[in-house]
Amino acid sequence: MSGAEPFPSAAPERDPHPGPDPEGNDRAMELGIAHLLRAGVTLSALVVLAGGVLYLLQGRHVTPDYRHFHGVTTPLARTLGSVLRGARARDGASVIELGLLLLIATPIARVLLAAVGFLRERDRLYFGISLLVMAILLYSLLFDR
Repeated sequence: MSGAEPFPSAAPERDPHPGPDPEGNDRAMELGIAHLLRAGVTLSALVVLAGGVLYLLQGRHVTPDYRHFHGVTTPLARTLGSVLRGARARDGASVIELGLLLLIATPIARVLLAAVGFLRERDRLYFGISLLVMAILLYSLLFDR
């Protein structure tokens, strides 16, 4: 038994120069989605914070009466256009609403990014599932009142 192995190895030899790693694509897509979610939440938090500061600094110098509850006299904006117009005019409440809309848009962008990633990988099943999730999200935002 000189020089011969007593038990031959059952494990296949590894290629020293492996080809493209399919896991690398998945990892890149996961990292892209993670960065998108982190950036979306951070941006929306900063916008809400800026809107809160604007709201407090604007001419709301009325001393609140905490003995009686008074509802909000001006309703929140109901359309994206009115939120954007208010944010451009530096209305604090509109800037806060814009930040909340950015927060809502973050998971929608995540589903869209996943769909694009699955399309690039030619994974039709998960691309279709992503489109179905996107349709459900958009339906719930636009038509479910």
